[in-house]
Amino acid sequence: MKDPILKEAELRMKKSVEAIDEELKKLRTGRPSPALLEEIKVDYYGVPTPINQVATINVTEERSLIIKPWEKNLLSAIEKAIQASDLGLNPTNDGNVVRLVFPSPTTEQRQKWVKKTKEIVEHGKIAIRNIRRDVIKELKEMTKNGEISEDDEKRLEKEVQNLTDKYIEELDKLFEKKEKEIMEF
Repeated sequence: MKDPILKEAELRMKKSVEAIDEELKKLRTGRPSPALLEEIKVDYYGVPTPINQVATINVTEERSLIIKPWEKNLLSAIEKAIQASDLGLNPTNDGNVVRLVFPSPTTEQRQKWVKKTKEIVEHGKIAIRNIRRDVIKELKEMTKNGEISEDDEKRLEKEVQNLTDKYIEELDKLFEKKEKEIMEF
């Protein structure tokens, strides 16, 4: 049976990795992805609504996204919301759909995105190390209060370190995957 403290630590570490993975999906790369538009809100009858809840978003082969709103009166609102975002893309509205063309990024842009990816992953590693620190502090407190023996404390500390190493390695794999995706031509 796994110790409840370890279960809790593993759950928290896993959630940290998942959060970083989600954040990385929203990071722009050279190829278009509907995930890039998730944070952009459109004024839909006075309510800020994510684009993916008012339109269909498709990726085309020629490095672009096609946004087809369910109501044509949303075309200009979607266009304005994208222009106001920090994506740095110019949408074109043909009366039926909004088209977002992704130009091939320069090497400098790609390096900037890799640097941003590295920062995001580093925040994840810090979160995992903080979880490890908190658990070890809790274990020391339990030993001090006589709830667990020193041998158990050492064994659990080692297991927490193994968990930490496992999730840090997962973050490294996420970074390598995203870096490869960014640097692809």
